[in-house]
Amino acid sequence: MKNEQYKEAVNALVRHIQDADAIVVGAASGMSAAAGFRHYYEHDKDFIDNLGEFEKKYGYRNSFDGFYYRYRTSEERWAFIARNLCMILDAETGQPYYDLHDILKDKNYYILTTNQDTQFTRVFPEEKISAIQGDWRYFQCSRRCHDELYSSVDTLQKLNKSIDENLRVPKNMIPRCPKCGAEMEPWVRSWTFLEGKKYREEYNKLNTFLKANKNKKILFLELGVGRMTPMFIQEPFWKMTYAWPDAYYITINPRDALVPEELKQKGFAIYEDIAKVLADARKNFNEGRNESR
Repeated sequence: MKNEQYKEAVNALVRHIQDADAIVVGAASGMSAAAGFRHYYEHDKDFIDNLGEFEKKYGYRNSFDGFYYRYRTSEERWAFIARNLCMILDAETGQPYYDLHDILKDKNYYILTTNQDTQFTRVFPEEKISAIQGDWRYFQCSRRCHDELYSSVDTLQKLNKSIDENLRVPKNMIPRCPKCGAEMEPWVRSWTFLEGKKYREEYNKLNTFLKANKNKKILFLELGVGRMTPMFIQEPFWKMTYAWPDAYYITINPRDALVPEELKQKGFAIYEDIAKVLADARKNFNEGRNESR
């Protein structure tokens, strides 16, 4: 976007946030990338520093491919899981999350995310977040033999420390279900993803907010939704914006910002880096707050 167009877009974003009675943020992998976490799909410094040994042994060049790689043994697979998830859970909180929090702190808002990296929960209250694709902080039974999740953090740290020179963990340390003895599995979207009580709670929190605010001036703010899973955030946002008379839609994405023709009068796109937009919007908000004092 040209400089003047960009400034006007940020100003319009700020105005819509200020005027909204309720805001629903939908954030996906583009938000992680904007915060500097690109190892999921890119061969970046985080991947090289933390998973370079695995690249040399197996050949993959990003953590997404590493997670879905077909390892010969569970000991090898859990070595990767432990190293990868410790990298994610120990990472610093990205600046865009702080910027977004400062922008929304005086507003009636809710956050829907497909990200599993816990970045939102470090800055925002858990009761204001629905993580509908799971959360790396939890394990589930791979057989889904019962409806319960277990904290993964301590186990992951112990596994990571136990990885040997062959990039394996001891077989007796592989986490197993306390009910049926099957291997545990990270509670994230997969063929074995447990859509149980916790999953339903995440959707119930979101639906409660939507029902309470559907007749108000509501803003759907989409951050970094790509073309892999538009059905979880983007398409529901489009449908609600179209159907609800006082709804408005804004998408921020440097590559995949889309506004359907039917929403041209009820929304717009900002084709720029999410981190830059949020930083500039936060600056505008703070200037306005200072002027009003």
